[in-house]
Amino acid sequence: LEGGGRRFQRVIMMCCAGCGIGEEDDIKLKKCSACYLVRYCSVQCQKEHRSQHKQNCKKRAAELFDELLFKQPESTHDGDCHICCLPLPTNDGKKCTIMPCCSQLVCNGCIYANDMRKGTNHKCPFCQQARALNQEEADTYIMKRVKVDDPVALQQVGLRCYIEGKYNNAFEHLTKAAKLGDAQSHFFLSFLYRNGQGVEEDKKKELHHLEEAAIGGHQFARHNLGCMECDNGRLDRAVKHWNISAILGHDKSVEMLKQVHMKGLVSKEDFATTLHAYQAAIDATKSSQREEAEDYLQRRGM
Repeated sequence: LEGGGRRFQRVIMMCCAGCGIGEEDDIKLKKCSACYLVRYCSVQCQKEHRSQHKQNCKKRAAELFDELLFKQPESTHDGDCHICCLPLPTNDGKKCTIMPCCSQLVCNGCIYANDMRKGTNHKCPFCQQARALNQEEADTYIMKRVKVDDPVALQQVGLRCYIEGKYNNAFEHLTKAAKLGDAQSHFFLSFLYRNGQGVEEDKKKELHHLEEAAIGGHQFARHNLGCMECDNGRLDRAVKHWNISAILGHDKSVEMLKQVHMKGLVSKEDFATTLHAYQAAIDATKSSQREEAEDYLQRRGM
């Protein structure tokens, strides 16, 4: 809105869109929770005005959601290592470990440094509790954290149930973790709804969970959204998704952008900018300590 349009919008917001009454001390107007374009003095006015407002409301709500969906996250859903504070590797889950005692994701470099430090190699590098020496001890730690609704522990149990084919239990744990904001759980729930495992097959719910995961910084979910949009013929939206995940360091999204660039659908300048940001994200995950850890693990055949 420009000039008079903005003033007109402010006037609209000062009055109930249903009955036209202005806001006074004893009358408080509430915004439409979907579009935030209009306000109402009561639920009754909102219901009566719904038929007139519905089309504009849906359009604006979709615009607001896209603003949220296509906002570049500051980091991936994994974030940084809680010890060295460097971004965690994005394409290789073997380079970091979830500590079962505290549910913290720690990079191999910090685990290696902790193991090399005399007197602490038997302790968790983050919380300093005794390290789990076997799967039974790890499970004991995890179940303790499940009881206090730790989303990472819930996600771990849910994933294990999924692998074991216990889809109903997987759905229960992953749903609980997703409600607590765990992006990884949203991603796994998209698989359950896509394949109809433990739930009825539902493409809308699959899309919902992929979008929630992507908003949370999950680069794999973001990449999958791009592929879905490409399959639906909406290449402009697909490129946006792949661009965001590539900037987070996702290599497969770079490959997809390379393909569309070679077809002339992405400019050389845009592709170069994304490629530079991708490399910067990869470089940010590197350190001499992590390289030492990788060399050590390779020598031990791990």
